[in-house]
Amino acid sequence: MKSVNDIKQALEILVIPGKAEIMQSFFKTGKGEYGEGDIFIGVTVPDQRSVAKEFYNQVSLEEISELLSSKIHEHRLTALLMLVYKFEKIKDKNQQKEIVDFYLKHTKHINNWDLVDTSCYKILGRYCFENQDSKILGKLADSKNMWEMRMAIVGTMYHIKKGEFELTKSFALKNLHHPHDLMHKANGWLLREMGKKNGSELLDFLNLHYKEMPRTCLRYAIEKLDESLRQDYLKGRI
Repeated sequence: MKSVNDIKQALEILVIPGKAEIMQSFFKTGKGEYGEGDIFIGVTVPDQRSVAKEFYNQVSLEEISELLSSKIHEHRLTALLMLVYKFEKIKDKNQQKEIVDFYLKHTKHINNWDLVDTSCYKILGRYCFENQDSKILGKLADSKNMWEMRMAIVGTMYHIKKGEFELTKSFALKNLHHPHDLMHKANGWLLREMGKKNGSELLDFLNLHYKEMPRTCLRYAIEKLDESLRQDYLKGRI
């Protein structure tokens, strides 16, 4: 069996000199920014996926918890990738719920948008859809924590992929006046994904709500529409 130190050493070997500074700027780790204090060592996501695939079936949830509690961003993302790989291989409902409960107990460590977006819909979203129970996502949507609120809306990606859109629309409306741009981007992204799956669902939603949608959310939502229609929405001509 491999240890947490083995995983950390595997990541350390893959560090790209100078990459950490670029990543810390990109993920807004400065004072007063949303990722304040987060530490990067400079490992690319594809390399982290490779490490996660190598180790995920050799580590326990306890060891993943230790890695997920690290101050280093790549440790946390690799831990989440391993958790996703474990979840995807499990068929037993009780074991799936164990991973879901584990995820929910560790949300304080899932504290940047890439950590949320990489993991939540593949674990929480899938679990809620397959059990036809949205209470977990609903509770996160009511949270005061922005990352948990983002887990809720991004978690509905799994529902969108399966052709169900009501939860996405409900959370997008709940988040409509959230103060942070990151929530507007998430809302717009998920609405855009809904539109790629079913164009009329997006247009019906936009026609009802686009005039009150934050500009960032609207721009993300309409990104794939024909240019003339995009301009109609942007200029309020619908």
